[in-house]
Amino acid sequence: MKHIDDIRAGVAIVILDEEKRVLLQKRADVGLWGIPSGHVEVGETVADAAIREVKEETNLDIRLIKLIGVYSDPSSQVFTYPTGKVVHFITTCFSAEIKGGELRCNSSESLDVQFFKQDVLPQDLLKMHPRWLTDALENKEAAFIR
Repeated sequence: MKHIDDIRAGVAIVILDEEKRVLLQKRADVGLWGIPSGHVEVGETVADAAIREVKEETNLDIRLIKLIGVYSDPSSQVFTYPTGKVVHFITTCFSAEIKGGELRCNSSESLDVQFFKQDVLPQDLLKMHPRWLTDALENKEAAFIR
C-alpha cells in the first residue's frame, strides 16, 4: 500500500431532480466532476456535514432521504491531491431531495454545478463517485458497506 498522509471523515450526497438527472459539481481543487461531497468538521454530525456541504457548494437546501452506504476500502477511497497529499477517506453517502435554494456555484470549491442525465455523465469523474452513484440508483433498502 502506498504512503497515506491522513485519514478523514467525508460525506457525499446524491441528489436527483424531478427528471431523475443527477447533480454533479466540477471541483476546483482537481478539475474533475463528482457528486457533491466534502469533509466532516470537528464537532459536526455526518448529516449536518452533508447539508452544509451541499449548501456551500451548490446553494441548495436539502433534506436527507436515506443512507446509501459507508465507503472505506482503500482501493477506492485513497485519493491523491494535486499537492501530493494522500488521504484515505471514510465516506458516508446519502441520497437527498431539494427543499429550496437556486442552483449556482456558491463557493470557490466549485467551477460548475449542473444536472446530468444518468446515461450521459461526464467522462472526467472522480474515481470513487461512479460506485456511489451506482449504489444510490439501485434503490436498495439496506445501506452498502464497501
